[in-house]
Amino acid sequence: MVVLGIDPGSLRTGYGVIRHNAQGFSVLVCGVIRLQPRKTHPERIGEIYQELERVIAEFQPERMALETAFLSKNVQSALKLGQVRGAVIALAMNCALSLHEYAPREVKSAITGKGAASKEQVAFMVAKMLRLAEPPTPYDVTDALGIALCDLLRGDSRQPFQPTAKKGKSGKSSNSGGSWAQFVNASPDKLIR
Repeated sequence: MVVLGIDPGSLRTGYGVIRHNAQGFSVLVCGVIRLQPRKTHPERIGEIYQELERVIAEFQPERMALETAFLSKNVQSALKLGQVRGAVIALAMNCALSLHEYAPREVKSAITGKGAASKEQVAFMVAKMLRLAEPPTPYDVTDALGIALCDLLRGDSRQPFQPTAKKGKSGKSSNSGGSWAQFVNASPDKLIR
């Protein structure tokens, strides 16, 4: 299995391609797309798209793993990050890649066992898991590799929540949801411990 992990950003986007086979995990390529602040935001999004498209063409990943957006106090930053994520999602769909998204706490938990781990702890564990002499820099790269590792560790077990259909007063099925217990049982990968 080959997975492309992406840590999206409007000025720096980290990426890492990891192969998992009988010999374990190996890094095929990793790096950061550094963008010029003087370029327009659409130009930067286009550059991210083109660079990642080249990585996909060369290394042929089977899946893409992407970090979910986090809440930001700066609305403009959040909007720009959302646009970058949208371009990356469109790229995954255009390249017919399966896409999984992971919250930062989920990635940290999968890599270090602790959802509140620091970037230094994640970088250290990523290097250990990938048998690297030193963690790659900057943290955008180790975050992207961590996202890919998280997908390799958890991706096959991810099942979408399918609530039980209930019959309403009219006798028609309503898909208004299920109990929390059903959700927890159906989605163990969504729990943060």
